[in-house]
Amino acid sequence: MPKVAIYPGTFDPITNGHIDIIERASRIFDKIYITVARNPAKVPLFSIEERMEMIRAAVGHIRNGARLEIIAFDGLVVDCARRCGANVIIRGLRAISDFEYELQMALMNRRLNENVTTVFLMPHENYTYLNSTIVKEVASFGGDISTFVPAMVQEKLKKKFTRE
Repeated sequence: MPKVAIYPGTFDPITNGHIDIIERASRIFDKIYITVARNPAKVPLFSIEERMEMIRAAVGHIRNGARLEIIAFDGLVVDCARRCGANVIIRGLRAISDFEYELQMALMNRRLNENVTTVFLMPHENYTYLNSTIVKEVASFGGDISTFVPAMVQEKLKKKFTRE
């Protein structure tokens, strides 16, 4: 039976930390759905289509055996997992500050569907401080984000924040 997982997030934009988690997960799972959330509580900088396009380009090099599929979703993560035939939710843990929130979400997801398990993966230590919000803020002030995101994402951020 294939090991199928989902890696949910808003990915606004995808960062090298996200890519690191996907690379690690691809050595564990046979198929990973990278599920891009339509979250009505957030106002993303990039459209769902732009985010999916950036993810496709950013993970195209990953060839660790896992098949990757990028899809959009809204609603509950456990419902998305069920629709994908996944019984694992992948979450990245950067720092202890992430743990409390992620633990609450994992317990709620288990309560909603006891057949779904959350697996926490830690990114490389180079990315423990990194998140999309910080990347967008640095980019908005013209800062160097070249070590935080793929070059294509850096270019898209530059275009979004070009002041004319």
